[in-house]
Amino acid sequence: MEEQEWLAARFEENRVRLKAVAYRMLGSSSEAEDAVQDAWIRLSRSDAEAIENLSGWLTTVVARICLNTLRSRRLGEERTTQAVLPDPVVAGEGWGEPESEALLADSVGLALLVVLDTLAPAERLAFVLHDMFDVPFDDIAAMLDRSPAATRQLASRARRRVQGAAIPEPDADLPRQREVLDAFFAAARGHDFDSLVAMLDPDVVLRADGGGVPGVPSLIRGADDVARQALRFALPQAVLHHAVINGAAGVVVTSRGKPVSVMGFTIVGGRVVEINGIYGDRLAKLDLTLTTGPGTQPGQEARRP
Repeated sequence: MEEQEWLAARFEENRVRLKAVAYRMLGSSSEAEDAVQDAWIRLSRSDAEAIENLSGWLTTVVARICLNTLRSRRLGEERTTQAVLPDPVVAGEGWGEPESEALLADSVGLALLVVLDTLAPAERLAFVLHDMFDVPFDDIAAMLDRSPAATRQLASRARRRVQGAAIPEPDADLPRQREVLDAFFAAARGHDFDSLVAMLDPDVVLRADGGGVPGVPSLIRGADDVARQALRFALPQAVLHHAVINGAAGVVVTSRGKPVSVMGFTIVGGRVVEINGIYGDRLAKLDLTLTTGPGTQPGQEARRP
C-alpha cells in the first residue's frame, strides 16, 4: 500500500504537466483528462522500480495515447463545412475551473489551437513536444518510429504552418480587454451598427461551433458581416459573466441561469480581431458550473442569473 501511495504522489507531481501536454495535443479537456488517467492506469500496472525517468516515461505514454487519439479522430471525421473549435478552458469570475486548468491555458490561446488542429498528428506531436515542452528530438523520434532528422522536419513543417498563420498577440491589459467586451455587447444590444464596426478590426474573424447546427454560418470574416451577426444574435435578457478564456478576456452567457454560449475574444490595440464562440450541442459537453460571482449586463448593475 505504501508503494502505491508513493507512486500516486509522484504521479500527482506530474499531473499538471501531463494535462498541459495532452490538452495542447488534443484541444479537448475531456480527452486530455482521459489520456492522463489512462497513463496512471498503465503506470500502476507497470514495474515502477524499473523506470529511470518517471516524468519522461509518463510524457511518452501520454504523447502516444494522444497520437493514437488524433489518428483515430482523423480516420473517423466527416467532411464538413462547419467550424470545429477546441474546447475552451474557462476560468475566473466564479466559473469553477481548478487552478491547474487555468494555468495550462495561460499561454495557449484558442487561435493557436485552431491552427494546431490543421496539422497532421505526427507534426502536431513533434511541434508540441519539442517547441512547447523542450523534449529532445531523439525521444520524439522513438515515439514516432522515425529518425531524428525526419522528426526535425516534421516539427519544422509544423512551425512554418503556425508562423504562417500570423496568430495575433492579444493586448496584455485584461481589464482593458473587458472594457472593450462590455462596449461591444452594449453596442450589440443597442443595435448600434456603426459603434460595433468601429470596435472590430477590418479583417476580424468570427468562428462559431454549435455542433453542426444547420443554417448557422460557422465562419464569418470582415467587420461589417461580423457586426451584422452580432446584432442578429444579441440576447437582451441574457446575462454576461466575465471570464478568462484560454488566457484572454471572454464571457460566459447565461439565460435563466443556464449557459447558452462561451465566447473567447482576441483584442489587439483595443480592437476585436477574433471571436470564437461555442454554443448548442458543443456547449453541453463542457463542464460549466457557476460557483460564485454575479453576472453583468452592460449599463446595469451586476446581478445573479
